[in-house]
Order: sequence, then structure tokens, then C-alpha cells
Amino acid sequence: MFTKLKKIDISMILILLAFMVVSTLLVHSATYGNPDYANYDLKTVIFFGLGFFVAIMVTIIDYRVFLKSWLFLYLLGNVLLVVVFLTAPSINGARAWFQLPGGLQFQPAEMVKIILIITTAYLMGRRQGDTLRVRKDLLVIAGLAFVPFALVMIQPDLGNAIIYLVILLGMLWIGNVKYSHVLLGLTIIVGGLLLFIFLFNTYNKQIHDYLYEKEKVHWYERINGFINPETASEKEIYQASKAKIAIGSGGLMGDGYMKGESKNRKFIPYPYSDSIFVVIGEEFGFQGAAVVLMLYFLLIYRMIIIAFQCYDLRGSFIIIGIVSMYVFQVFQNIGMMIGLMPITGITLPFISYGGTSLLLNMLCIGLVFSVKAHQEKYEMAE
Repeated sequence: MFTKLKKIDISMILILLAFMVVSTLLVHSATYGNPDYANYDLKTVIFFGLGFFVAIMVTIIDYRVFLKSWLFLYLLGNVLLVVVFLTAPSINGARAWFQLPGGLQFQPAEMVKIILIITTAYLMGRRQGDTLRVRKDLLVIAGLAFVPFALVMIQPDLGNAIIYLVILLGMLWIGNVKYSHVLLGLTIIVGGLLLFIFLFNTYNKQIHDYLYEKEKVHWYERINGFINPETASEKEIYQASKAKIAIGSGGLMGDGYMKGESKNRKFIPYPYSDSIFVVIGEEFGFQGAAVVLMLYFLLIYRMIIIAFQCYDLRGSFIIIGIVSMYVFQVFQNIGMMIGLMPITGITLPFISYGGTSLLLNMLCIGLVFSVKAHQEKYEMAE
């Protein structure tokens, strides 16, 4: 056991400790003086402590155990998605969280991201580097990914559903797919997006009336505010507009820690969670944002190095799936705060407050460590 722990990447541990310090300080600033969010900074430290414990425990376990259990994990994840939709109370218009003792919440959609990575890595690994076939590989993988995607969409949770697609595309990209299949896939995706924008603008009023009737008008507001910012109402672009102003007010150096008191930030929802990048931009400015992005770069760089050093393709696939997830989450979260992406509920990894997402992110780090620690040569089973 201790032999495996000695193989833990120390540089990644130091980066995660830096994230812990940054997250705790930002959550403290974002929640200061608000009794509804008392002790969120302390809880962040506790969750990080639990996260490091989870990462160590997962490191000890051979990652191939998870690969062999892919079918059980896949079925478990989808069952939880069904149960949470049928039994969980509606929070912010979505049935996505189990209520746990002590006021804690558990979101199965977060866990399913890891399960999808493991499932896809196992299925791609069966080819042992050979070109993925359309019917026996690509369609099977896409079909298995579609089930959790559909279950999460009906919750509704657009953010995590998109992450599932990004994970799939990122892993397939390095999975020896024919260039003709890549071109076809990109054509379908771009064509689908253009068709969606065309239909949304063509039937704008009908879509608005339908979503209003279904009490999901916030979907319309977010999409219309992003696609048509010039003609959207003030309500539809309110959060994005206030976020950009608050971030811009920080300038190069920022207003200083605990001094981000602009009227714009005060009215931005969830500054300790989804919108925490606003706190970074306002209090620490461009230099603070650059430091945070550098931490992400270093973390992802180390994971890619481990993937290159892994001679088991399935281990490399797992790491690339995790990297794809992190890269998109960072891009989406920051992008939606500066107007490059539509508003979703995607958090900033290792910085936003949230027990479930942080613990599962640390579990992913544990998987990366496990891949690095269990590189004994072996005959890969067919």
C-alpha cells in the first residue's frame, strides 16, 4: 500500500493545496456577512480534507477494478438518475439532488460523469489501439452515453448533459477514430447547432409560450439572452451583464481582498458557487484570474504527462476523459461570466463551493493517481 502511495504526484498535491487556499478565501469573501451561508468557508476546508482522503483511498485501489466493474457502475448511475428524478424535490426548477442528513445534498449527475469516463475507457480499450469501428464501437459507446444524457436533460440539467457529450468527444478524439468519421461528426454537430439557432429564432414566441407554460421560462431566458443579446430583455441578460461589469471593474490589479462590494456583484446569484469567478475578477483583477488559470494549466499538464507515460491505453483514456471534463468546465464557467458561453449551472472545479462536486473531483484525481501507481506490466484481457 505504501509503495503505491509513494507514486502519488507531489506536484499535483501542491497544486490542489493551492486550490484549497484559493477556494477557502474566495468562499469566505463571497459569503461574508450573510447568515444564510455561515461557515461555508469552514465547510470548504472540511470537504477538501475529505477529498484528499477519498483521493488517497482511490489511489490504493487498482483502477482496473473500476474498469472490470463498468457495467455495474453504469447501471447504478442510471438507476440513481431515475430515482432522483422521481423522488427528489424540485430545487431551482430541477429534480437533481438527494437530500442527505445534516443539510447535505448529493447530485447523481456528478457521479455519472466519472462512470461515463470509466465505461467509455473500458469499451475503447477493448480495441487495444486499433481503429474504432462504427457499428461495433462508436454506435455502442454513443448509445450508452445517450441514456444518462437523456435522463439528465429531463431533470433538467443542461450543464452536466453537455459535459457528458464533451467527455465522449474528448475520449473518442484520442481513440483512433477515422478522420472521415471525425469530419462527419463535426459536420453533424455544427449543422445541429446552426439548425437549433435557426429554429429557435424562427419559432421564438412559440418556444417562449411553451416553456412558460411548463414553468421552465428560465431556459428560454438563458438561451435567448445568449443567442440574441441585442434584442433580449434586461432580465434575460441581467446576470451576464452584471458579471461582466463586476469583473471589468477589477481591472489589472483588482479592488483588493474582501473589498469587492460593487452593486453589480451583490445582485449576482451564487457568487460562492457558480459565479465565483466574478469574485476573482473583482477582487484580484486580471492578475488573480491569470494565477487561477495557471493553476489549472499546471494541473492538466501533469495529468497529460501521466497519460503519456501510461502503457495501458485504458488508463490513458480515463485520464483524457477527466482532462476533457475539467477543461470544458473551466472554459464554460469562466466563459459564461464574460459573455462567451450561455449561462448554465456548471461550477468552477476545485474553487466553487459544493461538497458533491468537490469530492467527486478529488475522486477523479484519485483515479489519475491510481493509473500512475498501478503500471505493472500485464497481459490485457480481450
